[in-house]
Amino acid sequence: MRIEHLTTSGIFSIDGDDFEVENNIWIVGDDRECLVVDAAHDHLPILEAVGDRRVKAIVLTHGHNDHINAAGRLADDTGRPPLMLHPDDRMLWDVVHPDREPDLELASGQVITLGDLELRVMHTPGHSPGGCCLHVPQLGALFSGDTLFNGGPGATGRSFSDFGTLMESLRRHIAGLPGETRVLTGHGDETTVGDEVRRFDEYEARGH
Repeated sequence: MRIEHLTTSGIFSIDGDDFEVENNIWIVGDDRECLVVDAAHDHLPILEAVGDRRVKAIVLTHGHNDHINAAGRLADDTGRPPLMLHPDDRMLWDVVHPDREPDLELASGQVITLGDLELRVMHTPGHSPGGCCLHVPQLGALFSGDTLFNGGPGATGRSFSDFGTLMESLRRHIAGLPGETRVLTGHGDETTVGDEVRRFDEYEARGH
């Protein structure tokens, strides 16, 4: 099993404001099957990266439009694998996909299997109510969505977000992971758990 990375660009919209963003999309799998983490902006590059592999699921780390806006078309063109989202972000999903429901709900402690690989779901609210991370111990990786970036926690101060809740999520779920764990983020460069945990007090003091 391996991790593949690609990026797409588009618009993130929230509270009436639009921002140009570049999103990370992660594909986990082998030559036969894979799982997609987030489906941002344009489904065609993701479809090309997947190739003729079976897509077992499309896991959405949270419901902001820039992480889910290509999910429906990607699912339709890859045999309708389940779209997986935490139910606490359903109100965000419905803005983007009002005529379609997610197929499966993510839950903290849930294990998604891909061959012999286990992806463990952590519910990490704060950036959004239903924000989740996926920890893959066998690969030494954490797919953090917008929960944690290289240089700080995800953005708060917008609708449905809360900085204190986010820091509590980071301390409860992320701080105890092995320090060498790669943090594969929703935007920007990757980092490690150890590099970020050492700065949690700093992040908390600055309030973002």
